[in-house]
Amino acid sequence: MHKYLEFEKPVADLEGRIEELKRRGEEKESVADEIRRLEVRAHDLLKETYSKLNRWQKTLVARHAERPHFTDYIRYLVEDFTPLAGDRSFGEDEAIIGGTARLRGRSVMIIGHEKGSDTASRVKHNFGMANPEGYRKAIRLMDLAERFGMPVVTLVDTPGAYPGRGAEERGQAEAIASCTEKCLGLGAPVIAVIVGEGGSGGAVALAAANKVLMFEHAVYSVISPEGCASILWKDAQGKGDSKAPDAAEAMRISAEDLQSLSVIDGIVPEPVGGAHRDPALAAERLGDAIEAAIEELEPLTPDQIRRHRRDKFLAIGRTGLV
Repeated sequence: MHKYLEFEKPVADLEGRIEELKRRGEEKESVADEIRRLEVRAHDLLKETYSKLNRWQKTLVARHAERPHFTDYIRYLVEDFTPLAGDRSFGEDEAIIGGTARLRGRSVMIIGHEKGSDTASRVKHNFGMANPEGYRKAIRLMDLAERFGMPVVTLVDTPGAYPGRGAEERGQAEAIASCTEKCLGLGAPVIAVIVGEGGSGGAVALAAANKVLMFEHAVYSVISPEGCASILWKDAQGKGDSKAPDAAEAMRISAEDLQSLSVIDGIVPEPVGGAHRDPALAAERLGDAIEAAIEELEPLTPDQIRRHRRDKFLAIGRTGLV
């Protein structure tokens, strides 16, 4: 059974009616016509609803429990994926997965956050919140990619880096900074895609790329709307009216916002109703966008790739200035 968000209730009512008619198994022409009519209405309503989502609603879509994650995209997007584990210093971090693969005939190093899809896998992958060893593993894999001339593709989907005591003791801030530095200095092309949540430094560490793309209903911000609300308005989560929707609007965290600010380079359109309604189609569109980005960067030398990345990030915030 599909999980509906609160703003999808009118769609849920229509689709519930369709399922009820189908369960009856009646083959009367009038029933079949009614089902077709309701399906058209439901599709049109879903399309209209998703065409005017506000920033908080997009946050809810980006966090949807059924939204495809890294392991889903690996299944749909690449072939011959060979996972490479461990940072060679401390241990394996399941929140970040990476390895070599073939993407439409090209050898790539693909790295990304994995949140998990049920209780057991979410605990295993720590809800996509990486420890220092996760970022150090990413650095190791980027070095390997540069050595063999492979583009690096990162899929970002995390509420942020893990803030636990152990992570801090093992150098979380240094690991994030070093991973960001590695992205910026790599001689191989780096293409990053925000596929769900892009939260704080935990996201930037894998997104300091030549091309930064976002799914249409993904979000990317320095802090979660809830965290921003708790700081600015002392908003106690779960008590009374939350200020998180106000924070989401103020921070301008949507793909459209960030493209207008030149923080990202492109938006990948999602299937009607979000990527969770058609993961295969979402992955196909993601593959098209990544392939186009790689083709654009392939002719560049390592020095040109580094200069391209440097110029891109130095230009952010300068739009319109003389």
